[in-house]
This record gives sequence, structure tokens and C-alpha cells, in this order.
Amino acid sequence: MSPALVATFLWFLAANVAAMLPSRDRHWRRAYALIALGVPLLGWLTLAHGPVAGILALAAGASVLRWPLILLLRRLRGEPRREPAE
Repeated sequence: MSPALVATFLWFLAANVAAMLPSRDRHWRRAYALIALGVPLLGWLTLAHGPVAGILALAAGASVLRWPLILLLRRLRGEPRREPAE
């Protein structure tokens, strides 16, 4: 396996472990770190294996980080902010 593919699998493993651990801030700090690491990793994977692998990794990463993506789309559409239920 190529280093880009190994690094991508390690990113997914780290994302799943981070989601299992308890968090006081609803995992937002971990999500920001995963996004900061995942964007260049996605570019590296796409460069090494082509656009199909990049699109598949993007879809898998979006499913892992779905709430930041959902909230970004809501903000772009101009929906009012809702307070989270406690």
C-alpha cells in the first residue's frame, strides 16, 4: 500500500477512536483537528491515486464529520441558529 493510503486509513481510525472517547465540548476541538489534518491528506491521496479515490475518501470523511458539514450548510443557507438541546 502507498503511504497516502496508509495515512488515510490511520486518519479514519483516529477519527473513529476520537468519536468513541467522551468530550465536554461535543467533539468540536477534535473535529477541527481532524479537518486540519484531513484536507491536506485528501489532496495527497487524490494526487497519488487519482480523483476517484479522492472522491471516495471525501465522501467517507464527510460521513465521519457529518455534523460540522451539516452546520456549515445550514449557515450557508442562512438558517437561524438553534440552541442545542441539553
